[in-house]
Amino acid sequence: MDSSLLDQEWLETNGLGGYASSTVSGIHTRRYHGLLVAALHPPAGRMVLLSKLEETAVIGGVRYELSANRYPGVIHPRGFDYLTGFRLDPFPVFTFEVGGTRIEKSVFMVQGESTTVIEYTMTGEPCELEVRPLIAFRDYHATTHANSAINGTVELNGSLASINPYEGCPTLHFAHDAEVVEAVDDWYQNFEYERERERGLDFQEDLFNPMLLRFQGSKATILASTQRHSASEAAGLRTARIAHSPTAAEQFLVRRGSGMTIIAGYHWFADWGRDTMISLPGLTLVTGKFEIARSILKQFAQSVDRGMLPNRFPDAGDTPEYNTVDATLWYFQAINAYVAWTGDYTFVREHLFGTMRDIIDWHVRGTRYGIRLDSDGLLLSGEPGVQLTWMDAKVGDWVVTPRQGKPVEIQALWYNALCVMAELSKQFADHTDYAAMAERAREAFLPLFWNEAEQCLLDCVGDAAIRPNQIFAVSLPHTMVPLDRARLIVETVRRELLTPAGLRSLSPRDSRYRPRYEGGVESRDSAYHQGTVWPWLLGPFITAYVKVNGRSPEARAQAGEWLRMAMEPSGQSCLGQIPEIADAEPPHTPRGCTAQAWSVAELTRALREDVQD
Repeated sequence: MDSSLLDQEWLETNGLGGYASSTVSGIHTRRYHGLLVAALHPPAGRMVLLSKLEETAVIGGVRYELSANRYPGVIHPRGFDYLTGFRLDPFPVFTFEVGGTRIEKSVFMVQGESTTVIEYTMTGEPCELEVRPLIAFRDYHATTHANSAINGTVELNGSLASINPYEGCPTLHFAHDAEVVEAVDDWYQNFEYERERERGLDFQEDLFNPMLLRFQGSKATILASTQRHSASEAAGLRTARIAHSPTAAEQFLVRRGSGMTIIAGYHWFADWGRDTMISLPGLTLVTGKFEIARSILKQFAQSVDRGMLPNRFPDAGDTPEYNTVDATLWYFQAINAYVAWTGDYTFVREHLFGTMRDIIDWHVRGTRYGIRLDSDGLLLSGEPGVQLTWMDAKVGDWVVTPRQGKPVEIQALWYNALCVMAELSKQFADHTDYAAMAERAREAFLPLFWNEAEQCLLDCVGDAAIRPNQIFAVSLPHTMVPLDRARLIVETVRRELLTPAGLRSLSPRDSRYRPRYEGGVESRDSAYHQGTVWPWLLGPFITAYVKVNGRSPEARAQAGEWLRMAMEPSGQSCLGQIPEIADAEPPHTPRGCTAQAWSVAELTRALREDVQD
């Protein structure tokens, strides 16, 4: 088998946090793969309802298996042997050639619904198509196994077949145009998911087959949904889907309650405060989606508690977690970017400014986890055993990169936030002297953070590790670093950390450097920020590089080339998307989430603001 068929994944989303996804080969390699993964409490509460369809084409009495699975020691069947084409047009379309018949299969989701539409078109020799749905009905982080608790009864109502296998789960409806539906009540056992095996996680699963659908003629249609549909609706739904084809950026924009939020990454992240604020400019502002930006900024303002933005909203339950120091400070930059793109001071004054003032007040007097203003005007943060910055990996009680005290990017963000407040206060005739607070921080910063030996900034006070966090002290709109020092910082980061896939999280010269992100949970988490490449960091690096080079045509051309390399299909594990991370050394294999919001957002933003403008 061509390995690219197994390595390349596709992704369809529905604007709720739900999705459909698998590999081009048809073999599920992740427990997160499925044809209908529904967000029951958008964007959280995701469950794999319909895992996949087993398909058999019967032509002239000969059976051709079109699906593909990995079982212990064998791949069976091998439908990819008949696969002659795959394209995103604009959704996944597979083309099979068997027995003189061409079969084209398309998969798309309905926006705003937990509905996946699967259509088949057959041309050539007469063909009968048999389809066996395989259901899981479990949390998307888990796996399921054969059990006697399942209710395999299929309720038939004309061309609608419905099943509710477990109490408390939604009913899954299959609208279809099959000639025959037969009850089956059978388990397919021992599917193996290779990516989960590699990650040291549960990788075997059993799936339940409740029925067999037989189709004849040139077309076959199935709508798998938590709502009742009819097969005749498929054409209209297809037209609507083509008319609104989500871009890579739009796939992360989803509903939360009556507002909007940003999914941090597919397949397993929900919405995180930090990721949302970093991603907001690239996903909503440079793309002209200002109403969505307003909704997100307002939604998060309502979630601020003790001067802190939530770090994340858990999958289960509604209580957010407030264990981050940087998400709140990125909120100020997201608002600053919103004003820069829209000039909409009225919205900021009426809905956000009061919250922003309250946030600063809490940071001055102190809030959770030791976050407080120090006597030198810089921001202290952190407690033993807690990881508050974006470098947040933790293995048991071991915080891999604790970064307590004064991390460099936190000071850069704090100063930027104070300058943003100074500008807004002037605009709104508020007399709080944020400019004086900013100047105090600026005076203290460089003497404390300058690393003369490496011609760059310390990562934290007392920590000379060369990491990418220092780039924000140059890339943010308001900076405490003079131009001559800024150029040295950018050059050190370029020399030590820049790769074609993004920035390394630690210099290769550091004894803690890890060249590969692989193995079980402990191995991967210990490498997460110890060399592993992060594509999203290329955005601020490019902004800093173009800035210190006076936005010259040569600098912008070089920045464009770096972006082009980072967006190469060879660096994508999910077609049309940008991954979360990559190995620190060539070939910089994509790792982690196959589609990451801030990776797409920051590359999009840098392209628009620093290369094209």
